Amino acid sequence: MEKMVNIYLYGKKYSVPADLTIMTAMEYAGYTLKRGCGCRHGFCGACATIYRIKGKNELKTCLACQTQVEEGMYIATIPFYPTDKRTYDINDIKPTEQIMMELYPEIYACIGCNACTKACPQSINVMQYIAYAQRGDFQACADESFDCVGCGCCATRCPAGISHPMVGELARRLTGKYLAPETEHLRERVEEIRHGAYDALIEQIMGKPITEMKELYNTREIEK
Repeated sequence: MEKMVNIYLYGKKYSVPADLTIMTAMEYAGYTLKRGCGCRHGFCGACATIYRIKGKNELKTCLACQTQVEEGMYIATIPFYPTDKRTYDINDIKPTEQIMMELYPEIYACIGCNACTKACPQSINVMQYIAYAQRGDFQACADESFDCVGCGCCATRCPAGISHPMVGELARRLTGKYLAPETEHLRERVEEIRHGAYDALIEQIMGKPITEMKELYNTREIEK
């Protein structure tokens, strides 16, 4: 027989298969997910979730699509991203030390508690990339925050009210526009696409069955 575990969704008890993720367990229990559900593969960050295990006081954060259910798990999803994106035009700002102070001054109130890093479901060193942003090292901040999916779990634990994903995004945008060297081959490829050089190939790929597409993806050549 399939192993079952008892979980609590918004305080109500359910018995679900032990091999399910939190997201699939919610659907197994009868919930229709209309929000807080995106790519289902850990890339979009839409399913930020908080939980704790019965008998333990520690409150944990995770992505519901990537976290397996456990016995005695109390679960509640986060209804929206707890982040604050400031308004700016990337063409009007420059990668100066003052730009972070102007747009995200709260980063300088960081107390170094490391709660953001502990909350990150991607195991990103969040506190470190905030430190890079504080001293204007945008390229290092961009590299350290590169795998961020913007779930906002880090921001839920921050006593200084920092919107970590937005800080990382700004650093990556500044790096891409002003600091990283231009890639001529990418510019050429974009122009080829605009002029229809790959239209026939795209149509051919779009007509393939999903099983063949998965095989092509899994066996693709990856640049190192």
